[in-house]
Amino acid sequence: MKTANQREKLNQLFKQAGLSKKEFATLLNINYQSVNAWESTQPAPYWAWSWLENYAKARMFDKMMELGKLLEESNEKE
Repeated sequence: MKTANQREKLNQLFKQAGLSKKEFATLLNINYQSVNAWESTQPAPYWAWSWLENYAKARMFDKMMELGKLLEESNEKE
């Protein structure tokens, strides 16, 4: 069951990062079939986990910055 649990966690990371496996493969110029096989027929490379976590954090940071700018603009209009 460890593999199914790992696969679930990896899929959740893709979701948090806002990337499909195909988009991830294209972005990093790696084979989509390899990415698709991670945690089903082969383990995901160690770097993929932290890469996805950091990408998700950066994405959240960008959203927070956008919200901050909107708030600033809103306050300037008042």
